[in-house]
Amino acid sequence: MTQRNSVRRDVLVLGAGELGMSVLRALAPRMRQRHASITVLVSRDTVAGPSRQDDPRLAELFQMGVDVVGFDLASDEEALKTLFEQYDTVLSCTGFIAGPGTQLKIARAALAAGVRRYFPWQFGVDYDIVGRGSGQPLFDEQYEIRQLLRAQDATEWVIISTGMFTSFLFEPAFGVVDLARRTIHGLGSWETKLTVTTPEDIGRLTAEILLAEPRIANQVVYVAGDTISYGALAAVIERVTGETFEKTVWTLDKLRADLAAAPDDVMVRYRAVFARGDGMWWDKSATFNVRNGYETTDVEHYLRSRLR
Repeated sequence: MTQRNSVRRDVLVLGAGELGMSVLRALAPRMRQRHASITVLVSRDTVAGPSRQDDPRLAELFQMGVDVVGFDLASDEEALKTLFEQYDTVLSCTGFIAGPGTQLKIARAALAAGVRRYFPWQFGVDYDIVGRGSGQPLFDEQYEIRQLLRAQDATEWVIISTGMFTSFLFEPAFGVVDLARRTIHGLGSWETKLTVTTPEDIGRLTAEILLAEPRIANQVVYVAGDTISYGALAAVIERVTGETFEKTVWTLDKLRADLAAAPDDVMVRYRAVFARGDGMWWDKSATFNVRNGYETTDVEHYLRSRLR
């Protein structure tokens, strides 16, 4: 085990994509107030490429006082461990785009490095309830990471469960809501529920959770912008748009048949998983944000803002 010492820097955020930037925008000012350091890891090409001077994201990071490190997450576990040994807290915002096995590798490296606190990329559904065998291999990996973290007591961990990004509901490729075509599909049934949160709310709440006193450790923290059934979602969309949509239920049987026919189709996998209901939602009244009085954006307010 690497010995913790005073030369460690404070917080390392992995990734400056949509979620990473939301976290950094909320967290960086708070860290500066505390005279603490915050660093973000981005790809080597981002900081070494010829267009780096014109990258508005880099300009924003520098303006926020965030240190930027170029590093390839495809590096081996030992290289990750060596990097993480320089930091007290590691917060992963890289998402599934990093590829299968990456999140598990990051978690193992964080534990091997002896970081004080680790926030894994678990900004999604309740993987404890989903368990293994959901039909979404990356969900299986997320469940395995939870088991890995709970099997040790040297590194504190915090899992933030957020549900789906609210915007993903309106992604035509996902197939639930297509505003242009005026179609809505309920996954499983109209009564099936899901929890959604915007990246901006996730970033703000992540900062609050990370800095909370007394310190939050070794637990799953639930947040939510909204918890809504597909039927209620359809009603909100028609009310806000003033339009009538074509509404169809995609049953579990249909979605499982789709998955059997196209097992490697990522969107088909997501539809089949989110039709399950269990593990895809939680009661908003019991979330960190409601219990602590933080307002969040529900589906109706998100849609009204988007349509403006």
